[in-house]
Amino acid sequence: MNVFAGVGGSAGERGGAGAGSGAAARDAGSADFGALLELTPHKMAVCHLVQVFAPPAQQQAPPFPFESSAHHNRLGLFLFALTRSCEDFLEPPLEELLRQLKAVDDLVNGWLCEQLTTTLAGLNSPDDLFNFFDKLRGVLTSPEGGNVGDEFLDPNSQLGVFLRCCILAFNSMTFEGVCHLLANLVAYCNSADASYDLAEDEDFNSEIEMSDPMDADIGVRSGVFDRYTQGYATGSHMGESSSSLIQAPISLHNFDEADIFKAEDSPTCLRSRWQLEAYLNQQADVLEKDPSSVPLNSFNNTMTQLQTLAPELHRVQFLQYLNALCHDDYVASLDHLHRYFDYSAGMQGLFSRSLSPHQDNIVGKYESALLCLGNLHCYFGHPKKALEAFTEAVRVSQMNNDDSCLAYILGAISNLLSKIGISSTVGLIGSRYSLGNNIGLGTPLSIQQQLLVLLKRSLKRADMLKLTSLLSFDHISLAKFDLKHVQRPLVSFGPNGSTKLRTCPADVCKNLRLSSHVLSDFGTDSLSISNDNGSFSTSWLRNLSDASRSWSNSSAKTRKLIANDFDNFHFHAQPSPIPTSVLQLAGSAHLMRATAWEHYGSAQMVRMNTLVYATCFADAASSSELSLAYVKLIEQLAVFKGYSAAFCALKLAEEKFPSSMNSQIHLLKMQLLHERALHRGHLRIAQQICDEFGVLSSSVSGVDIELKTEASLRRARTLLAAKEFSQAAAVANSLFTTCHKYNMQVENASVLLLLAEIHRKSDNAVLGLPYALASQSFCKSFNLDLLEASATLTLAELWLALGSNHAKRALSLVYQSLPMILGHGGLELRARSQLVLAKCHLTDPEFSVSEDPCAVLDPLNQAAEDLHVLEYHEMATEVYYLKAMAYNHLGKLDEREEAAARFKEHVTTLENPRDEEDSLAY
Repeated sequence: MNVFAGVGGSAGERGGAGAGSGAAARDAGSADFGALLELTPHKMAVCHLVQVFAPPAQQQAPPFPFESSAHHNRLGLFLFALTRSCEDFLEPPLEELLRQLKAVDDLVNGWLCEQLTTTLAGLNSPDDLFNFFDKLRGVLTSPEGGNVGDEFLDPNSQLGVFLRCCILAFNSMTFEGVCHLLANLVAYCNSADASYDLAEDEDFNSEIEMSDPMDADIGVRSGVFDRYTQGYATGSHMGESSSSLIQAPISLHNFDEADIFKAEDSPTCLRSRWQLEAYLNQQADVLEKDPSSVPLNSFNNTMTQLQTLAPELHRVQFLQYLNALCHDDYVASLDHLHRYFDYSAGMQGLFSRSLSPHQDNIVGKYESALLCLGNLHCYFGHPKKALEAFTEAVRVSQMNNDDSCLAYILGAISNLLSKIGISSTVGLIGSRYSLGNNIGLGTPLSIQQQLLVLLKRSLKRADMLKLTSLLSFDHISLAKFDLKHVQRPLVSFGPNGSTKLRTCPADVCKNLRLSSHVLSDFGTDSLSISNDNGSFSTSWLRNLSDASRSWSNSSAKTRKLIANDFDNFHFHAQPSPIPTSVLQLAGSAHLMRATAWEHYGSAQMVRMNTLVYATCFADAASSSELSLAYVKLIEQLAVFKGYSAAFCALKLAEEKFPSSMNSQIHLLKMQLLHERALHRGHLRIAQQICDEFGVLSSSVSGVDIELKTEASLRRARTLLAAKEFSQAAAVANSLFTTCHKYNMQVENASVLLLLAEIHRKSDNAVLGLPYALASQSFCKSFNLDLLEASATLTLAELWLALGSNHAKRALSLVYQSLPMILGHGGLELRARSQLVLAKCHLTDPEFSVSEDPCAVLDPLNQAAEDLHVLEYHEMATEVYYLKAMAYNHLGKLDEREEAAARFKEHVTTLENPRDEEDSLAY
């Protein structure tokens, strides 16, 4: 009976190998081990452990005294992890293997470790090696005269395929190769203690505590690892991994600048080809999640050495390209990208989060190179060069009938057009009609219409080709487009022409909901098939020491009473079965939902979706997206809890994402400091921060357009606080022109509202009314409910400034905006609405304070509390002035004097600011 059938998943499930007893070479080629493994002493040690785990069928009882089924399963999981692990590109020495095995072997006092060292030490001749591998055959096949049902280990399981590959590799070796293997085995055993004495429990526990090699936060080695000295001789045999045994120095990738390769180090050998590929993908994940933790030079040194050991592994060049890209090295990234496609001609495919056998769907050779080149130029802010590369890629893809690559190129172009401000593409991508920007009437389309056409075309192709990941990305991009653009019909004339000029939140929600289907549909996409890429095994081995310590800390008396300690051993390593790229897309949908609710004005939904992302998708998130989630949460704290709470959270975020390495955290810090400086009246500090905003943005036209808009908006607000009304209006008008040029209509609503505020404070309320009405119209078109409530409040202030005759109209507008403001507005907006409400009552000639004092004092008291949290001195002076006037009408002299004293304090603070440098501290 196949007791261990399918241990680790059958080869047929992974690579298409058929069941039964076909040729080992055929099945090995279908499995993840490659056509033929390079036989090494480490693999022989694993073979011996597999033989102990699943003894030959003719053996009546297992030689290893397992205490329970859980204990037996633990050894099986350990062996599976050894054959799949990709935490490094070098095989571990015997000393490291024994240290890991001790965690499994502790129940029987090191019996398994002793048997392993004794068996390896007993292999002293080629005949011993032949007998060793001959015995391995009994693990996979039934004895002579036996039944097929007597098989003990499924030959098509993970461990079965591994054994068959090792047996085939040994049978293919020449006598000289066998002698080399024997010499390597002697050096392998000598690398450990020559006496093979096993340490006591305390010694192993102390070693584990002193040499825990992995950083649990990001899964990257942070300490200095031991340099293993192994005296392997060189050997070259048939098979895919023929370059694995090369005379080379040894190093483990620990991202330490001081850790360089030395020529005098002993030679070593690489892992299997599959494990090397998985290791490179793992390093690509590290670069994406936390690029600041990877020093540029030491990483390149490690990759250069790996390429020396395995020259056919051209993906090393692509990894160096990603490393240079993350460190903003344009010259190096361009050079490595060219080298990768020059050496491999793109035949190895692009990096993805899976190692699918169908991956050549995206191998577009020249068009893939152009796609990467366009993304490179897009990353460094070269929109013209990026569009040129993408346009050429479109032409080559169409010429080669590469539909999958074409779909990804269209997605990349739409992403470029949505992120980088380009007022017109004429002259950049050739003809106006080259990308389908014509509707058959000879009328060129606008940049936004081109973007919509590209998105829908990419979505259609992705759906037709079953590219689930791209389909999800296109749905998110369409949601972003629908959020910020009014979809005008391409043909809009005649009596039935649509006059609806509003965005549709239902379309945004629909696209975001469809994008989340990637979690359930990713298996239908041949480019994102869930495939074990070694992450589980690597994580399991990394946590082996921690789990062993936790298990060893149990008392000796209760240890024997544990019926199943497998859960305790296995608890620390539970990687998600869903590919990282799929989780990232699903998480991006939640971040996009949070952004949409920011526009629509629901603070509660913003917090909910951001917290869902930070809780459920943090492990798979890239550094930029996770920091964006932190930024959104800290912004919510600043708006609703004040700056003290926000800066406390910012300190925690800076520990995780250093502001010097993360632009989003740095921008958030500057925004909070600027807001607080304006509220405190420290205008010199506010102007200094505005200058820093201007320096951060690129000088290239159309690049960093959002950052440039932010800088101009804050400069205008600073000039307004300084009562430089003409200069503030000039900056705001220039900003409005820029936003209109790049069709940033949502930003235009805020700029128009700022212009209305400038005219109101400069006593030109009549001139401010058109701007407030225009802003209100923009807000209605784009469903910016909270901003519309703020615009309505500004409109009420403008009417109020025209005289007491308009007090009732202003009061009606305030009541109209209050539900939205009190339900979703922050401290400043709520305080402002309460202040305007009180001013409307006091300005109304028909209102008497003595008859209804609560109608005035309650809003003013609430506004005073909110403004105290914000340290907003200018608005606080108005609040306490009105409170003093109200108490004076009521004849409450003590309360009046108290309010007047507070009014004087705020006025003094504004006129004579002290300790301005404190505004830069937090």
